[in-house]
Amino acid sequence: MDLHHPILREFPEYREAVRRLKLSSDHFRHIYDEYHRLDDEIYRIEEEIDFATDQEIEEMKMRRAKLKDYIYHLIRHTPVHSIPQQNQTQTGTQPSA
Repeated sequence: MDLHHPILREFPEYREAVRRLKLSSDHFRHIYDEYHRLDDEIYRIEEEIDFATDQEIEEMKMRRAKLKDYIYHLIRHTPVHSIPQQNQTQTGTQPSA
């Protein structure tokens, strides 16, 4: 059983939106990185590489769930047109003379 819960596996349909937000938003990137650091920490505890009390692990899992909900909120409520596309060409956008 895979104990990791990466965002792109949780929300595969939003892969492009996540990529764009990571490039354009320091806040999103910070939350995304915090989620993955916490996910790794939980994985290490569940695999008995590191140690935590039951209360600590439950608090960490609750924090991870809240971060995931917040990331989903950010993805869903960021207008697509406000997220810059990387390597986007602008063909057809110039008015004809």
